[in-house]
Amino acid sequence: MPRRPPTPRGKGLFGEAPSAPKPAAAAYRANIDGASRGNPGPAAYGVAIRDGRGEIVAKLKKYIGRMTNNVAEYYGLIAALDYAESHGVRALRVESDSELLVKQMRGQHKVKSEDLRPLFERAQKMSKAFDSFRIEHVYREQNREADALANEALDETEGKTPGATATKKTVSPGRCRIARRDGRRCLDSPAPQTSSLVPARRIALQPLD
Repeated sequence: MPRRPPTPRGKGLFGEAPSAPKPAAAAYRANIDGASRGNPGPAAYGVAIRDGRGEIVAKLKKYIGRMTNNVAEYYGLIAALDYAESHGVRALRVESDSELLVKQMRGQHKVKSEDLRPLFERAQKMSKAFDSFRIEHVYREQNREADALANEALDETEGKTPGATATKKTVSPGRCRIARRDGRRCLDSPAPQTSSLVPARRIALQPLD
């Protein structure tokens, strides 16, 4: 009868013991916010992203045109998801002070707005690409960085210094802005103000794959 080959030392009856699972990578955190001056009005989003150690790795901000505040919130969410996906992040936790957005993403609130529906569907599809995704509601005080970034984007578009308060323009006494055609007298009326903001437009999204 042939002899059974000896079992190598350090191995059990069924070969090598399975290696211990690797610990999951710490989740990145994205604070998102949207701002609209007029609602609808000039709108922008702001995003602050931290790595697993809590260090800020990205600050995103962008003016998106004339939109509602809720639309701007979704643009901020999509921007955070896009950044995380393109940088190989596998676990993401999003914090937003928009209770509506958080409840809709969690399936606790229906999306009734036709403007929000395509944004919601896109965000849902993107969120499923992560190994771990969570979205939580926070108070505005806990979301100051994202809020500041959104307002900076609006200030820069309007030509204001970020964080500065708007000042009123005064007209010097005796000066006329609008003159009568006959040249005899003029009306002391302020000239119409012009704006460099992009005119209102419909939301256009790239088709999803």
